[in-house]
Amino acid sequence: MEEKRTRAANGRSSIYFGNDGLWHGRVTMGVGDDGKPDRRHIKRKNRDEVAAAVSKLESERSSGKVRKKGRSWKVERWLTHWVEDIAPLTTRYKTMRGYQTAVYKHLIPGLGAHRLDHIEKHPELFEKLYRRMLDSGLKPGTAHQVHRTARTAFGEAYKRGYINRNPLEIAKAPRLEEEEIEPLDAEDVQRILKVCLERRNGVRFVIALALGTRQGESLALKWQNFDERRGMIRIRKALQRQTWQHGCKDPHACGAKYHKTKPCPDGCKRHTRACPPPCPPDCTDHARWCPQRRNGGLVEVDVKSRAGRRTIPVPNELLELITRHRKVQAAERERAANEWEEGGWMFTQPNGKPLDPRRDLDEWKAVLTEAGVREARLHDARHTAATVLLILGVPDRTVMDLMGWSTISMKQRYMHVTDTLRRDVADRLNSYFWGTN
Repeated sequence: MEEKRTRAANGRSSIYFGNDGLWHGRVTMGVGDDGKPDRRHIKRKNRDEVAAAVSKLESERSSGKVRKKGRSWKVERWLTHWVEDIAPLTTRYKTMRGYQTAVYKHLIPGLGAHRLDHIEKHPELFEKLYRRMLDSGLKPGTAHQVHRTARTAFGEAYKRGYINRNPLEIAKAPRLEEEEIEPLDAEDVQRILKVCLERRNGVRFVIALALGTRQGESLALKWQNFDERRGMIRIRKALQRQTWQHGCKDPHACGAKYHKTKPCPDGCKRHTRACPPPCPPDCTDHARWCPQRRNGGLVEVDVKSRAGRRTIPVPNELLELITRHRKVQAAERERAANEWEEGGWMFTQPNGKPLDPRRDLDEWKAVLTEAGVREARLHDARHTAATVLLILGVPDRTVMDLMGWSTISMKQRYMHVTDTLRRDVADRLNSYFWGTN
């Protein structure tokens, strides 16, 4: 016997058999973007199927996790929308570059054809993607970067109601071995300081070792940030190299002259790093050669956080080195005459322009080689400075202020137990148990 359609009370769900020979269900889910009731419509051949779909929508409504109206987006569409329109509003440049690489190089090629309502139920799809990445020779750290990007992107989809759960809260990323960082010991630091004092702009690395400034912070220092009378340096900005963007109408044609069409031959000596692959057919790179290029090169940016805006006291010995460096730079400015481009930078190229981060890193490696010190990252200088504060017993609150940390939990990452500290503990144990030193 046919079930006749009856009018449901306002806000109530209804199921009825239509004149089209199908069963229909209607569920009010709330209020739509236009201010009108968000009334969802379902139709199936079988009544039980309609009843199950209605029940599912009612459960979503009750839980407050209401999926957006309309057909579910594909993963590619969502990720493109997120990385192009949403993330740039609140994300810093370097983080955005990581997001773009993860999205366009890994997530979209690997999972872009799935629909959001399917992928939310299958976190194992991400785990399979990570396995394929590892099998292709990529490092676990790369898979972790993709995992973190996906967790952020799909977390935003969850907040906006496109999915009912974030599958990345369940999916497991490959195990990542934390790199063991050894701060430079006192003997190594002394060797480095000796070499730095004989090099142009060498005091720049002395500042990193003594004050723990990040590379971008050191390179962004200007003389206006240096208070010689009070012996203080103010950290306000960071300098970073950003990728140029095309300003022309046809990026592909603009860079045609520079498109790489063939892989490098075996034994290539042109590239000091891994040889880049050939350009894709629709390549839009090579913006640095664009006559209308924009938003690239060396750019001043705000420091990473509010805590990063800090004022650091300068030890007297370092104060004297900075003052001496200022006099040397003044002589360089006079010799360069009209070729000098005044920007007020504390550390410059011979023409007054700021130092490039890549060249700065090469200089650091040259300093280590000349000093006969083991290979170390430039960022290890910051770890060294933090560890010295630990050795000196500086209070946590003061350490936070000097290092520009938002939370004291950062000390677990930057402060390391050295042989000096271990020996100090041993001496104290000797004194406690046996009354000797």
